[in-house]
Amino acid sequence: MIKNSYNFLVLTFLFSVLFVNTIKAQEGVVAVNQDEDIETLLQLKKNVNKSLINYRIQIFNGNRQGAKKAETEFKKAFSDWSPTMKFQTPNYKIWVGGFKTRLEADRALLRIKRAFKNAFIINLKN
Repeated sequence: MIKNSYNFLVLTFLFSVLFVNTIKAQEGVVAVNQDEDIETLLQLKKNVNKSLINYRIQIFNGNRQGAKKAETEFKKAFSDWSPTMKFQTPNYKIWVGGFKTRLEADRALLRIKRAFKNAFIINLKN
């Protein structure tokens, strides 16, 4: 009985040593060879994205008279942004602002929603 226990312990030890060596044999070094132009292209893309207008806020959607009224009201209430009237069949839409980031648009929306409850953000990238 003691001999069987001893054999079991020896075999367990041997298997453990073999598996640990096998696991360590899996380690390696990865070298990434990257073209230098990739870094330049990434920087250019970042600069272009900073200058793009990605978000606007829509304050009205409906007929022409309502759009004119909303545009006039907005000009009176907010001098920070100029409204733009867009026509997308069959409705007129009033968009305001030109925001680069969603955070800027969210901050502006908080102010605008006080006067225009139905205002929401439009993502121009889609």
